[in-house]
Amino acid sequence: MLQSEIAISVQGLKKSYKNIPVLTGVDFEVKTGSVFALLGSNGAGKTTIVKILSTLLKQDSGNVMVNGFDVSSKPGNVRQSISLTGQFAAVDEILTGRENLIMIAKLRHLENPRRVAEELLNRFGLTDAADRKASTYSGGMRRRLDIAMSLIGRPPLIFLDEPTTGLDPEARIEVWKIVKELAGSGTTVFLTTQYLEEAEQLADKIAILHEGRIIVSGTLAELKKLFPPAKVEYIEKQPTLEEIFLAIIGKKMEN
Repeated sequence: MLQSEIAISVQGLKKSYKNIPVLTGVDFEVKTGSVFALLGSNGAGKTTIVKILSTLLKQDSGNVMVNGFDVSSKPGNVRQSISLTGQFAAVDEILTGRENLIMIAKLRHLENPRRVAEELLNRFGLTDAADRKASTYSGGMRRRLDIAMSLIGRPPLIFLDEPTTGLDPEARIEVWKIVKELAGSGTTVFLTTQYLEEAEQLADKIAILHEGRIIVSGTLAELKKLFPPAKVEYIEKQPTLEEIFLAIIGKKMEN
């Protein structure tokens, strides 16, 4: 596969905190324009990987390339080509939705920040609430505003670190719709999640992080092949991603 077709390349990534290993040799690739879901239990190291990929944290060892740039030697180039939405909405609650968007557009030195804000407010269904303070927004509205802010400047790669944590089911479905639209427009999406249904709905490729390593990765169809089919009255039962995840983790913990 050509380098231009790879948005993220990670080889031998290791990271420890106070001599406690968190990542012990992580390897994976993310194809440009795809949705990549990283699954793992709490404390598995998902956010650590996101922080390293987005230059917020330095790895102990390993080669990490993002959009063709080495995160260690060219962090500035990496930052200019990505956007990051963390686990909690990073909006200024004192400002209105419109003012939040205009502020980010100005920080990115874009022409006509007000027009940029208007387009995103419309795209994310926030026009009616545009001139209300963000502190009055619901959880789903804040997350939509947060993602809208991340898209200013049209970054080719966006990191979504557990983007639906704490959201109600309706707001979660709103975020899913946005992710699907992003992928449809050619944006590469790197998603971490604890919600297995979320990965099942959104991801082109899924990787499971366990005990500091990627223990399995592939498409949903490929992962299903790892799970023995069960038959009830001659009807093959298709395993859910949750069943696959628990079976794989259980096997690793037994070894």
